[in-house]
Amino acid sequence: MILLDGKALAAKVKDRVAREAAELPRKPGLAVILVGEDPASRIYVNGKRKDCAACGFYSEEYALPAAIGQGEVLSLVEELNGRPDIDGILIQLPLPGQLNEERLLSAISPEKDVDGFHAVNVGNLLLGRPGFRPCTPAGVMALLDEYGIDPAGKRAVVVGRSNIVGKPMALMLLERSATVTVCHSRTRDLAQICAQADILVTAAGRRGLITGEMVKPGAAVVDVSINRDEAGKLHGDCDFEAAAARAAYITPVPGGVGPMTRAMLMENTLLSAKRRQNLR
Repeated sequence: MILLDGKALAAKVKDRVAREAAELPRKPGLAVILVGEDPASRIYVNGKRKDCAACGFYSEEYALPAAIGQGEVLSLVEELNGRPDIDGILIQLPLPGQLNEERLLSAISPEKDVDGFHAVNVGNLLLGRPGFRPCTPAGVMALLDEYGIDPAGKRAVVVGRSNIVGKPMALMLLERSATVTVCHSRTRDLAQICAQADILVTAAGRRGLITGEMVKPGAAVVDVSINRDEAGKLHGDCDFEAAAARAAYITPVPGGVGPMTRAMLMENTLLSAKRRQNLR
């Protein structure tokens, strides 16, 4: 069994991004909007700030009060859309209940949507056109490539159908000629379907959902989820020990997909900077 080491690959990606960024006429610029003080969101935002520093990017953080109105956030997004020194805009999710997530994400210029959530970029993915790919699925694909796991002709199963991970993950695997099945909360015979997967990607957010018997011997298992137990320890969806006993490849949690998500954000921001400086 081989661990898919996202931490090591993320370091390689960020090192390459830093070298390429240093050759640009202007530093890539990333603006991050954080509404409220959700502890997990604060950790993520702090990590993105460190990534920007490591890659030689210019970064700005906008920490907004939890009670802020929709119009004020929209005004900030519009201001950032017009800034020539900002190549990427990221709104940290989740948002407080009074804010319309879909409307705010749609207000970001598709050319600065480095999270890959805008309908234009989602449409480009669906049609196989160039555009920003969502960071987590892109990180999964980079991991598969790093370890020589070619999806072409393989049976892939994606557990979870979110707009952020499950749906784009299925499209990206399909784009690489896998035969893809998407499972969700109403899927019947989940265990039987998962056990047929050469590549199993799980992003359901349910600790212990994937047991060892649900893993095909020799499969590649990518566990996207982060779940905390009563003691605060991190787990994915998989029973790791049982799954690892049958899989040929598996991601650890933590240290698998999480670092790759952040690395692909840096990759997307670099790509935006190159496009906006007419270098690509």
